[in-house]
Amino acid sequence: MTITIYGIKSCDTMKKAMTLLDTLNVSYEFHDYKKQGIDKASIQRWVDALGIDKVLNKRGTTWRKLTEEQKQAADANIDSAIDLLVVNTSMIKRPIVEGSYNNKAVLLCGFDKTEFENCF
Repeated sequence: MTITIYGIKSCDTMKKAMTLLDTLNVSYEFHDYKKQGIDKASIQRWVDALGIDKVLNKRGTTWRKLTEEQKQAADANIDSAIDLLVVNTSMIKRPIVEGSYNNKAVLLCGFDKTEFENCF
């Protein structure tokens, strides 16, 4: 049973998710985008399963700081959006929780307490 939670350590949503996993006695590894980055294959896997609209956070300041050309390219082409996410990990919706738990594949994006409790 290996669960990895991907995100940024200082993020309040990440803290809520990790606290809930601890409360539910779910062991996990933390992958810090700021220290470890993320590879294109992982983001592609998440986008394939969840869709770009779920994985790409357009509500944050990083998205708002992009040029109009960058935003248009991301909206027009998923590969361009994924390339932007590799470089701008702050635009990946947090947390991403991935792995296997009780012999079930797990892939969650964003923090929803009920969804976490139902999964674990």
